[in-house]
Amino acid sequence: MTDQEYTGIQLDATAIKVLAHPLRSRVLSRLRVHGPATATELAATLGTNSGATSYHLRKLESVGLVTDTGDGEGKRRIWRASTTFHTWNSSDFRHDEDASTALSWLERNYVRQLATRAEQWLDVSSSWPDDWVDAFGLNDSFVHVTPAQLQQLLAELDELVARYRDAGADDPAARPVQIYAYTHPSDLSPYEDDDHKPTQDGADGPDA
Repeated sequence: MTDQEYTGIQLDATAIKVLAHPLRSRVLSRLRVHGPATATELAATLGTNSGATSYHLRKLESVGLVTDTGDGEGKRRIWRASTTFHTWNSSDFRHDEDASTALSWLERNYVRQLATRAEQWLDVSSSWPDDWVDAFGLNDSFVHVTPAQLQQLLAELDELVARYRDAGADDPAARPVQIYAYTHPSDLSPYEDDDHKPTQDGADGPDA
């Protein structure tokens, strides 16, 4: 992890379309987790070539996601992530087909990454001490809320996580830990307004 101050960026349609690329997403993640690196170092880590990595770094730079640190010499540029996280409002892109398609790929890619890393943890968990194994794991909860209440719940969770962000910084027993928050409706069928939901016997509602 880097010592960079915890800062975020709100992605617009252009940034969404730039980031929705397999290598760019991995490059940004690598810089955020492991700190500054050159295109050559990133290429070696990610299994590609430095020319492609340099190109994609410049694309990320164009939307403010990465920055040249200015610490390199000659053509050796050292890059860092401009912020520690990014966010977006999905509804902003509903009328932009290209951005909506890019966002759909990006979100599905994040879900795949989450599943992959979860399985990687299961593969190595037996080698970890008991106290860590007992602390890690899965948890799901159910709440009955409005959209505004759900946003407030997530904001409060963010505040709680922020309190612990550097809690173990001076403790040699501490390790970097990833916490994921993924919310979805319990009923995964297409959305229907309450006024238009069928009754249990299949008939229309009271306006029939």
